[in-house]
Amino acid sequence: MKNKKKLTAEKIAKIVMNIIIVLALIVILFPFYWLFLTSIRPKSEIFNISSLITLKPHIGNYKMVFTERPFARYILNSFVIGLETTIISIVIASFAAYAIAKTNISPKIKNIVLSLSLAVSMFPQITIVSPIYVMVKNLGLRNSFFGLLIPYTTFSLPLAIWYLTTFYQGVSHEIDEAAKIDGCNTFQIFYKIITPLIAPGIFTAAILIFISAWNEFLFALVINTDDIWRTVSVGIVMFQGRYTIPWDEISAAAIVVMIPLVLMVFIFQQRIVSGLTAGAVKE
Repeated sequence: MKNKKKLTAEKIAKIVMNIIIVLALIVILFPFYWLFLTSIRPKSEIFNISSLITLKPHIGNYKMVFTERPFARYILNSFVIGLETTIISIVIASFAAYAIAKTNISPKIKNIVLSLSLAVSMFPQITIVSPIYVMVKNLGLRNSFFGLLIPYTTFSLPLAIWYLTTFYQGVSHEIDEAAKIDGCNTFQIFYKIITPLIAPGIFTAAILIFISAWNEFLFALVINTDDIWRTVSVGIVMFQGRYTIPWDEISAAAIVVMIPLVLMVFIFQQRIVSGLTAGAVKE
């Protein structure tokens, strides 16, 4: 009897858990469904909130996004600046993280250095947008990719350094010593031996940096004001007119912007998970 009651209780618990998961998924995914629904609805149905489907779906909004607006240019700008930010941040963060992890200094000092570097990313962007704008303007970098590289890299580096340091610290010192015995210098140990071992962590950090740069809005709005240099996040905001807001076109553009990120996560989800979990395990 006790075993039967136990099995019944376990079944009930599983059913309840499955119901909770389904409800959570509905709550999470419904806004995305409504966004997609708005993107394929005709203008006459946009404000019909009582209907969860549309009887006249069309892709005209997607065509208008690319034909009547320079949306392809916005996507190219975001991709280029995101890729540049990712490469620069990962290269600098790898060197910095390796130096912090392998330098023979007190762990307390290492924690202080990491905490101070991480504190940089804690500042609200609005508090430093003015000095960064003045600096970029004085350097003549407004309306360019290089103008956005400065703030993007500034905010990406601290988290990347802190994240990669945990991976470099997880690599055994015996590996370093064995490489030195084989005749490798410090730089060879760094890029030939140690860095390949933490590839999942580097890959995960790169994806997070790229997504952050792809979605950034404030600096892109302030620094790049010419339409040809705008990123997708700013370009979508500029869809609205003085008296009207084209929700159908905005929804279509938002769906297009999300597709690369969703595909990236689906394709590389195993690497992302392994990267996020590997750094949490210490020997």
